[in-house]
Amino acid sequence: MARGAFLSLNLELFVCASLLFFCAHKYNCKELDYIPDLNMSSLQQGSVVMKEKENALLPATSPHSSPEPFIPLLAPSPLTPFTNSSVPRLSGLCTLNFSAAENMITIAAVDCWGFFAPLMANVICCPQLHATVAVLIGQTSKETGQLALDKTQANHCLPDIQEILTAQGANGSLSQICSIHPSNLTAASCPVQDVNEFEGMVDMSRLLAACERVDGVTECCSQICQNEISEAATKLVLKDEGVAGMGGPGASVDHLAKVDDCKQIVLRWLAGKLDPIMAKQVLRRISNCNLNKACPLVFPDTRNIAKYCQDEVENVTACCNAMGSYIAHLQKQSFITNLQALDCAALLGAKLRKVNITKNVFGLCHVSLKDFSLQVGLQESGCLLPSLPSDATLQSTGISFTCDLNDNIAAPWPSASSPPSISACNKTIRLPALPAATSASNDLKFMGFQLLSAFTTILLAFPKF
Repeated sequence: MARGAFLSLNLELFVCASLLFFCAHKYNCKELDYIPDLNMSSLQQGSVVMKEKENALLPATSPHSSPEPFIPLLAPSPLTPFTNSSVPRLSGLCTLNFSAAENMITIAAVDCWGFFAPLMANVICCPQLHATVAVLIGQTSKETGQLALDKTQANHCLPDIQEILTAQGANGSLSQICSIHPSNLTAASCPVQDVNEFEGMVDMSRLLAACERVDGVTECCSQICQNEISEAATKLVLKDEGVAGMGGPGASVDHLAKVDDCKQIVLRWLAGKLDPIMAKQVLRRISNCNLNKACPLVFPDTRNIAKYCQDEVENVTACCNAMGSYIAHLQKQSFITNLQALDCAALLGAKLRKVNITKNVFGLCHVSLKDFSLQVGLQESGCLLPSLPSDATLQSTGISFTCDLNDNIAAPWPSASSPPSISACNKTIRLPALPAATSASNDLKFMGFQLLSAFTTILLAFPKF
């Protein structure tokens, strides 16, 4: 890299560090001086480190393609010391056995780290938080014999969970970010929560056989474990409803809600029978099946695009400018997975077709899948997270997470008969394959620099938790 480039990078680092220092004083941010079980002494301000990490961005996107490696993206360390941290102040009234899920809690704290949490919420943070709660209740059931907390206990335990996570660096508003409430720790409408009663109603050996090993790629289509969970949950619901209340095409909303609540009881039972780390793997893989089925982005009105892109697109520049402005709004929302990006492209394409845009404006304006995810700089640097469950990692230089900086897959334009979403289980649809990574080293250095600016802006936008 040329001397001028080094000077530019150092100047940018200095400016960003100064902005963070200003933010810390203006918004009374506290310096991170105590984090249980995390060695923060080696954090060095001003560094950006990137590594290569092999994994697969898409689970078997095509039978004829070979997935390429991921590129980890490390957040610069000037961002990490400015989070509100303290020794957890617990109620002393929560009966959960926190030591039984200590590793799960540590992972959740990093996955939901400070100002990253809202950006990683949909894919990493909230799935790990919900899995942690299930494991905590499941492991504690070995002592209490209960697969749910009562309302009083839940009101004590959820704040305690938040306190412990915050003390290890997590965002202090996870209840709001992940929409988790004390009621999520109870049995809700499920009529069974006693372990002995549960085990007397379900086929335990069959349930364990289906769910003790969950294949992250095939489970989402075969649904071997998910079907057993649904069957077990339905049996629990029948305690109240009897055979007459069994589900089907005409099942009531109340019945379906009870089945959903009983599924949580089943998951907690599994979390108590399995090793916590194995339980994490099972729970995260099951939740990812649902996560990858839908686009989490909020789409604004498409009328402005329609104004310039209808019919034969007389002015390509005006059309693509309108499309670029629209896509820029989507890029400010959150990180998404590769499969979610496919869903988002299909959904946007369907919306554009509804306003009489028939020309492939994705191809015309060079829209790629990574354009639907949060951008980490002013250049082409969208980050698509893996469709399989992943976690963030705390390094001495910051928080790292896995994404592909070389992913330039063109967003597929839907045909008139295409559904508004794409299913990875539809064998008639050939999903786009990953391109081969090129110039990875140069991309890493450049993208790391851009990431600093992007997340400095984000930190200023979320000064308090």
